[in-house]
Amino acid sequence: MKKIIAFDCDSTLSSIEGVDELARIAGDQIFQEVEDLTNLAMDGKVPVEEVFARRLDLIQPTRAQCEEVGRMYLNTVEPTAKETIEKLQAQDWECIIISGGFEPCITPLAQELGIARVEAVPLQFDLEGQYLGFDENYPTTRSGGKPEIIRSIRAKIGPNRFIMVGDGVSDLETDPEVDTFIGFFRYVQRDSVAQNCNANAFSISEILETHVNF
Repeated sequence: MKKIIAFDCDSTLSSIEGVDELARIAGDQIFQEVEDLTNLAMDGKVPVEEVFARRLDLIQPTRAQCEEVGRMYLNTVEPTAKETIEKLQAQDWECIIISGGFEPCITPLAQELGIARVEAVPLQFDLEGQYLGFDENYPTTRSGGKPEIIRSIRAKIGPNRFIMVGDGVSDLETDPEVDTFIGFFRYVQRDSVAQNCNANAFSISEILETHVNF
């Protein structure tokens, strides 16, 4: 039986929001603007697509800054994540990441956790590592993107069980497409998610203990 568990990255596998950390590097004013935009999107008050390009235009992240945020992810990993993912994999669960964050920032964390598949937004840089843009067609740059990825995975490999874990409205959107959606509240509890999810957890290990039936 094929079993997949997908994790959001920001405020789930790590305590930080990567886009906010990139903005913090860019300066206080840009950080405040980007943080406000992020919260509006994650709380479901505006569509993701309304803020996605705007945040990156403000930040103009370099390759080196993305590498710095990648190190931040490693330093702020959810403390039970690595051991729990190893246990899930030992029970034949495929663990993946589905994120509206940025692939070059998230890849080091995925490698540390032993996660091979990362669905996150590619960024483009020039030869000097300066920001050129992002893949505007990537699903998680817009509302409904995470459900779109899950539908694609199910169409190709047809898992018998699919679980999604995350803290934001973009994660909650996957509820109709998965067998179980788990709201993750260790770092932030968003009202819109808390009021509409049927299951929740406050640590990654809790997912294994209470929500996964082998």
